[in-house]
Amino acid sequence: MPRNGASAAAMREGGSMGGGPASFGQSEPNYVVASLKFNGKTWNSVGFRLKGNSTLMMSWGQGIYKLPFRVSFDEFAPKGTAKPSFYGFHELSMSPAANDPSLLHEKVAADLFRQGGVPAAQTAFYRVFINFGEGLKYCGVYTMVEVIDDTMVGTQFGDTKGNIYKPESTFQQFNQAQFEKKNNKKKADYSDVQSFIKALNDSTRLTQPAQWRAHLESTFNVLHFLKYLAVNNVIGNWDTYGAMAHNFYLYNSPTKKLTWIPWDNNEAFSSRGGGMPPAAMARNEKRPSESSSGPSEGFFPPPPPMGGNKGGFGGNVSLDLSTVSKQWPLIRYLADDPVYFAQYKNYVKAFTQHLFTTTNMKKLLERQHRLIAPYVEGKETRPYSQLRDATSFSHSLEQLNEHVVSQTQKVAAFLQKP
Repeated sequence: MPRNGASAAAMREGGSMGGGPASFGQSEPNYVVASLKFNGKTWNSVGFRLKGNSTLMMSWGQGIYKLPFRVSFDEFAPKGTAKPSFYGFHELSMSPAANDPSLLHEKVAADLFRQGGVPAAQTAFYRVFINFGEGLKYCGVYTMVEVIDDTMVGTQFGDTKGNIYKPESTFQQFNQAQFEKKNNKKKADYSDVQSFIKALNDSTRLTQPAQWRAHLESTFNVLHFLKYLAVNNVIGNWDTYGAMAHNFYLYNSPTKKLTWIPWDNNEAFSSRGGGMPPAAMARNEKRPSESSSGPSEGFFPPPPPMGGNKGGFGGNVSLDLSTVSKQWPLIRYLADDPVYFAQYKNYVKAFTQHLFTTTNMKKLLERQHRLIAPYVEGKETRPYSQLRDATSFSHSLEQLNEHVVSQTQKVAAFLQKP
């Protein structure tokens, strides 16, 4: 819990909480010194900062104090000393289940990715109490997510030597500013992603498709991406590539080439897009507060590129990929290639036959719901909760099961197409 209150970490310079103007630039909030207690142990001089983009801004505007945050256990460690950790973790990301009345999206999506053969961050549920300056407040159940460049790559790939990127790119062309490096920062070498983007957009895909596929696969793990795409589209996860140019990592594995890693899955299990409309996300646009307890107006950074579906903002990528425009070449060009599209279709079939069945998913969702229910029902309340009302959580399980049924029906129709 922050020593000077959570609002110290929340704001960039010039902001305030609870009625004053909030300035949210493109830079990350600063870390502030905090202490953290868990199972009778205390970690002092821990770094605490808020995180996120639209989730943070929307929550702040509504006066919600259950905010996404990140903890760094070695942020303030003196140089030359051993880096402290939390049971081996140097950083942890905490998701408050924004736009998710079930509180299950982040964890269940990550579990399904890994079960489907797609490396994804490990997650777990935790009860969180925060001292905002007036004693501990119960902020409900968070999903703790391991940080990709901290432990995830090393444990699931077996090495960390390759470049780790957190892109905000559509891959139409290379722009170095859109490829944030999370390691190897002193080496200004982006040749791996440059080669990938060049191969992806090469005109040989139309004249010599076999050659195009070979060149692309020499830079990028295409089959892995198709597997990811199948899982992502079946579960219904709109807030990522294909609609928004964010929420994924690339790791240049020495043996597997550039490999796709999903991230930030709180919008999974949705049949539509969500979040703010494009107008409210425009650069420096002012928006009235939605709650008297929040800031009176906000200044919003420019969003990443969006609009993968022909219908406009957000929205899930269709199972047959027909709604994806050329703005998203990594999906559009693979879908246009008969070899890759057939493989994608096989991955959709395998995932829905072995994992994403109505029976399996009902058991999984009910088990996770029962696990956290005692700590949510009657315990999480505004402003220290993302839940809109007391019935949101109890109704969410039925809604999730209905979503699964709907998705399996869509899959069946898709697989019947020639």
